[in-house]
Amino acid sequence: MKHLRNLTLLVVMLMISTAAFSQDKNFHIYLCFGQSNMEGHTKFEPQDTIGDKRFKVLEAVDCPNLGRKKGEWYTAVPPLSRCNTGLTPADYFGRTLVAGLPENVTVGVINVAVGGCKIELFDKNNHESYVATAPDWMKGALAPYENNPYGRLVEMAKLAQKRGVIKGILLHQGESNTGDAEWPAKVKGVYENLLKDLGLEAASVPLLAGEVVGAKENGACASMNAIIATLPTVIPTAHVISSEGCTALPDRLHFTAEGYRELGKRYGEKMLALTAASTTQKKQGGRKTKSK
Repeated sequence: MKHLRNLTLLVVMLMISTAAFSQDKNFHIYLCFGQSNMEGHTKFEPQDTIGDKRFKVLEAVDCPNLGRKKGEWYTAVPPLSRCNTGLTPADYFGRTLVAGLPENVTVGVINVAVGGCKIELFDKNNHESYVATAPDWMKGALAPYENNPYGRLVEMAKLAQKRGVIKGILLHQGESNTGDAEWPAKVKGVYENLLKDLGLEAASVPLLAGEVVGAKENGACASMNAIIATLPTVIPTAHVISSEGCTALPDRLHFTAEGYRELGKRYGEKMLALTAASTTQKKQGGRKTKSK
């Protein structure tokens, strides 16, 4: 009898444990990576600090100044990258999604980005050689990620998968690779490694890549947009987010707060469109056609 009670107690405890860590299909998670514009270069303003409980951020580093710990979820208010960064496209990407999705859906982001880096920093097999030659000013940003931003992104993503479902990947990078015709292939390598390491399928996890500051805004690296435009020819599930009309700072590299809001909104609108298209496709695929 005692053995039966103990067995019953064990089963109940296992059920409770499983329920506590089961995936919630209505918790949509997005991975964000890149360089300074994804990291958040521009200071956020009071209007940007009004949070929504349906929009969460998984902190990727310890931030005592914010009262945040690595690996824990918080209401998403800037900074969404490291402890002293600024506004990013991820901020208004998430806000746009929660405004356009059903109220039972929660959106979470994980943002791992390093200002000034080349895409090579996220090459899981060769990042050590990149870090070894990184300039001194970059080392302070690398240290919180233990010199392996890709590894930290995967670590946090696996943790997030215990709670929700990864629905997409956001990239904003390219300024430091301006003129590099191999950039799309390098991005493909990072994307495919993420899919493999996290057990994801490309068809259900699109890559959204934003343009750098454009020619009409006198962007210093505007020529890179022609290379970014070719990304969907290399990655069929990639989509380019236009930066045209997104205002920039005098440095011609970074967006203003207004520019980040607009760019983030565009990322969000594209993801909403992709989500709607996927839902329609699934519904149509599930319909039974009448035989003639």
